[in-house]
Amino acid sequence: MIAALASLLAAAPGFSAPYAAIVIDARTGEILYSENAEARLHPASLTKMMTLYIAFEEIQRGNISLDTMVTVSKHAAAQPPSRLGLRAGQKISLRNLIRAAAIKSANDAAAAIGDAIGGNEADFARRMTRTAKALGMKNTTFKNAHGLTAQGHLSTAMDMTILGRHLFYDFPQYYNLFSRRSVDAGIATVNNTNRRFLDAYEGADGIKTGYTVAAGFNLTASAERGGKRLIATVFGGKSTPDRNAKMMKLLDLGFGKAPRNAPVNPPTPPSYQGGDDMLVADTDLPEVADGAGKTVRASMQISTSPRPQPRPGTQTPETAVAAAEAVTAMQDGIEGALAAALATETDPATPSEDSLGVEGVELASAGTTATDAVPQDPAATEALAELAPQARPDTATTDTAAPEIIPFQVVSASGVAVSPRPAKRSAPIYDDVATPAPDTPAEPEVVISVSTSGDRHWGVNVGRFGSSYEAERALLRTQLVETATLNGSLRKVMPRSGGFDATFVGLTQDQADLACRRLQARAIQCFTMGP
Repeated sequence: MIAALASLLAAAPGFSAPYAAIVIDARTGEILYSENAEARLHPASLTKMMTLYIAFEEIQRGNISLDTMVTVSKHAAAQPPSRLGLRAGQKISLRNLIRAAAIKSANDAAAAIGDAIGGNEADFARRMTRTAKALGMKNTTFKNAHGLTAQGHLSTAMDMTILGRHLFYDFPQYYNLFSRRSVDAGIATVNNTNRRFLDAYEGADGIKTGYTVAAGFNLTASAERGGKRLIATVFGGKSTPDRNAKMMKLLDLGFGKAPRNAPVNPPTPPSYQGGDDMLVADTDLPEVADGAGKTVRASMQISTSPRPQPRPGTQTPETAVAAAEAVTAMQDGIEGALAAALATETDPATPSEDSLGVEGVELASAGTTATDAVPQDPAATEALAELAPQARPDTATTDTAAPEIIPFQVVSASGVAVSPRPAKRSAPIYDDVATPAPDTPAEPEVVISVSTSGDRHWGVNVGRFGSSYEAERALLRTQLVETATLNGSLRKVMPRSGGFDATFVGLTQDQADLACRRLQARAIQCFTMGP
């Protein structure tokens, strides 16, 4: 009914979809400009941002993996264009479905993701709406995974901007996917529907386009300039050029109003009251009639601590202080052991399967893959490189060209050069420490120099501290939190008049930018240092 009405309106002279716009400071969530932003309108393919958000949630929870083979249902295969070209009964990896839904905005791929996770369209749509409410999207209801016009399938420019901010902060390891100009989706190479805007606006790096007759030309976009990060949404553009022009003006206005130095306050991750039933597809599960395998897993979230309360009068102030001191001592001991382990590591190791093919961490940053001197598994290397950040326009030759990785050199006291251990991407984020032979005392490592070949002149500063011990401790904690981008760098404490700067050096500009962006997404203050 709604679709037929939209077609009639489109045929009517002078029809245009309602217009709405909003731009916010992504660091704080502050609204910089809005127009009709609370009006409930048709989101079109901006809907797929929620489909992808839930897919990322399922990967993070371990309910499904990027390499899970999804059986395409008849419902998914029957979706109209834009399409990847899926057939009912076909098996395809979740990885390729995500790429097709995010880059090409393929309706059949999005529907296949929804059927795999939710079991059917209606159940997955209810899951989408529950997630929207948990994210603070107050005026959104979903009826499908792809965004084609349906009765009651409505959202607002405000809500889609909130969703875009959560994608950026809640899943930074996947965010670079949205800036890819093209990608291999398994059965075809697909091009980004947003590539014109990405190429035309400086600093733009995502997120998603949408179009239906009822919605007009929609876009949620994000851009970063001079340390300022904005997210904006336009509903109801008259054409792709018109929509892009409106978005550029909106972002220009936002960059003019946003403060240069603003605190980074990431949004609160969603909290699902009463638990959330998970419907996910596994390759070893029986299939239902239309080809979508499913099972039910209950997420048993505990809202209150089961720890018994102490009896009245059994805990004195002295025992409370002693307990606190014991906990602090244990933490210091653990951190000291980790620091000692990292400082004495000298034996390079071949990349493990975990470090090259971790489920749910597909966005490898430059500098974390193994070098040519280390044997690599082609499939694992491809998995790391596929969603890597795009090269800068003035240096890239093709959209899919992989950056050259040249690691820094560490020289031991005996004069033997060793290679740094490749980053491990799984949790817990700790490397195995090589133990020397009992009869051969281990020689302490001495850092002689950091190779500057490959333009590794950049660094990241994570703060100034009152003592060198505090600075080194902060570096260790930060490296353990963000090992994906910083494990190939050198920790360096730099004395200054006001204290000691904690820095990571030996990075390329792209590596430093990516590392600082990911740290800021974790609410860790930092800035990049250039040559």
